[in-house]
Amino acid sequence: MRRSHARWRVGAVVERVTGVGLSRASVWRLLTGRLGWSLQRPERRAAERDESEIARWIAHEWPRIKKGP
Repeated sequence: MRRSHARWRVGAVVERVTGVGLSRASVWRLLTGRLGWSLQRPERRAAERDESEIARWIAHEWPRIKKGP
């Protein structure tokens, strides 16, 4: 979901609950300034990543798969 779309959705909820319409910039200030939220981006690697298992897979399984039947 794009950030601007997310702010629009948050603004729609705020308006529905409170009756106050906010611009996207105001929603952003509310989320970041008043509520302390920040952009969250996912890590590129899994937290459960097992480096030794990855090395074993690359050494043994990948050559077999790469060769084909």
